[in-house]
Amino acid sequence: MSAHEQMRAMLDQLMGTARNGETDRHGVKFYDDAVCKSFLLQCCPHEILSSTRMDLGECPKIHDLALRADYELASKTKDYFYDIDATEHLEAFIADCDRRTTAAKQRLAETQEELSAEVTEKANAVHELAEQIGQKLARAEALGEEGMVEESVKLMGEIDELRKKKAVAEQEYRNSMPASSYQQQKLRVCEVCSAYLGIHDNDRRLADHFGGKLHLGFITIREKLAELKTQPVTEQKQARRLPRTFSWSRQGS
Repeated sequence: MSAHEQMRAMLDQLMGTARNGETDRHGVKFYDDAVCKSFLLQCCPHEILSSTRMDLGECPKIHDLALRADYELASKTKDYFYDIDATEHLEAFIADCDRRTTAAKQRLAETQEELSAEVTEKANAVHELAEQIGQKLARAEALGEEGMVEESVKLMGEIDELRKKKAVAEQEYRNSMPASSYQQQKLRVCEVCSAYLGIHDNDRRLADHFGGKLHLGFITIREKLAELKTQPVTEQKQARRLPRTFSWSRQGS
C-alpha cells in the first residue's frame, strides 16, 4: 500500500464516507445487506486470519473502513443490533473450527502409538510445560519490542523456572518408555487454533506458534465471541433473533 493509499485509508477510518463532503461516495450504506457486519465490529475472520495458513480469502461482503467509521458514529445514538449478526457468524465459525480440532484429535488417536495412562500423563505434563514456555516467551518478546524491558525480564525469569520443571518432566517421560518409542514425535492439537504441536518442539518453534498471527487471530475471535455473549439480551434484541441456523462457509460472512 502506497503512502497515499495509507493516508486515504486513515482518513476514511477517522471521518467516514463523507469526509470530503460526499454523502454517497460508495453508493452503499453501512446498514446495507452487502456490508459485512462482523467487519463493522472488527471481528470478521476473513480479515483477522488473512495471510495465515488458514487464510479464508476475500470476504464476499463489503469491508470498508469508511463505512465502519459511519457505523461507529451512528451507533452512538442508535442500537443496530449488529452484535446479533456477529455472534451468529462467529459461533458458526468457531463451531466449525472446534469440529476440525475434534477430528484432528481422532486422527492422532488412530495413527499414533497407543500409550499407557501413566505414560500419557507424563507426556501431557511435558506438553503443558512446553506450551507455557512458548506462550511466555512470545509474550516476553512482545513486551521487549514495546520497550517494557522490566516486565520482559521478569517473564524470562519465570521461563527459566519452567524450563527446569520441563527438563525433569522430560526425563520422567523418557524413563517411562522404550528409547525407540521416545524418539517418535508425539503430537497434540492446539485447543485454540487446531494446529499440531510436537512434544519435541523447541522453545523457538512454540514461541513462533503462540506469538504467530494465526494463533493470536483465533484468540481475538474467541475473545470477541465471549465478549458478545456477555452483552445483555434486551426484549428488542430477543425479538430480532430469527429462528435460523447460521451456516459457516469459507465464502460467507
